[in-house]
Amino acid sequence: MKWFGRKQKGGEEVEATAESSAHEQQRSGDEAAIASWFSRLTSGLGKTSNALVSGIEGALGIRPTIDDAVIEAIETELLMADVGVATTQKIVDQLIQVHPRNTDVDVDAVMTTLKDLLVSTLSDFGAAPDYQPDGPVVILVVGVNGVGKTTTIGKLAHRYLSEGKSVMLAAGDTFRAAAVEQLQTWGERNNVPVIAQHTGADSASVLFDAISAAKARHVDVLLADTAGRLNNKAHLMDELEKIVRVVKKADATAPHETLLVLDAGTGQNAIAQAKEFDAAVGITGIALTKLDGTAKGGVVFAIGEQVKRPIRYIGIGEGVEDLRPFNAREFVNALFSAAE
Repeated sequence: MKWFGRKQKGGEEVEATAESSAHEQQRSGDEAAIASWFSRLTSGLGKTSNALVSGIEGALGIRPTIDDAVIEAIETELLMADVGVATTQKIVDQLIQVHPRNTDVDVDAVMTTLKDLLVSTLSDFGAAPDYQPDGPVVILVVGVNGVGKTTTIGKLAHRYLSEGKSVMLAAGDTFRAAAVEQLQTWGERNNVPVIAQHTGADSASVLFDAISAAKARHVDVLLADTAGRLNNKAHLMDELEKIVRVVKKADATAPHETLLVLDAGTGQNAIAQAKEFDAAVGITGIALTKLDGTAKGGVVFAIGEQVKRPIRYIGIGEGVEDLRPFNAREFVNALFSAAE
């Protein structure tokens, strides 16, 4: 359907289409959503920003020139925000190359350089996965107890549905009845099917059945929950390896993503978890939750530098819209904006 505006000088008639109007409205809506998310992200990163950005700005104000005292103060602030020893040393070494010792302190210039260096620790690892499997995309969600795996799955289901994909959930955490119930609640909330068995059932069997069901129903995305396990307990990690083997029997190309959920509040312990899970099952992406409740958000940079696995999503709240794809530049901009 078309509508027309008034004639302009020269008799030309300005034509506008309903389609162009819809596109404009969509763009306006997208821009509003982005602005809302950036505002929430900035607010959620307040504790980390106070620990990192404000601290470094303060460190730069203690001397007129960049000397050992300034450099040591910057290192301290990075470490306090859980950026980690190795990553901190690398960032400081690169910072000194741009702003050498005994040069005048230009706070704005140093902070701009720091922003770029922080982004560089992450920019090579944040790309979204490119899925082209013949059947459903199988996303295996793993992690230790209490990091928010099931909640993350529920939010991801909401996100995929909003993109027009069909979704199924698999209750692979059969150790806790509450975990199955929680996933079923998310299934009801999102109006998607949940494949589950009784408490104590074999987790690998549940996921095998779920993949078969997803194929039969031509589902686009299967999100598979797993029981929380301690990364330092060998028998629990062995069981996770078994789950992956059984999943591959149902679909030789699966899992197409092994997503590790980490709690940002655990700081450097998150690095140890990531390395252990990666060694056991080969994680392909990370979802970092609870960034809004901690001053240890600097661990994001340590993950990028040391784990070298992409951070797919970050979470800064309880709402379904508070888990979003990770963007390195957006994250750092929000981190620095929170300090202003």
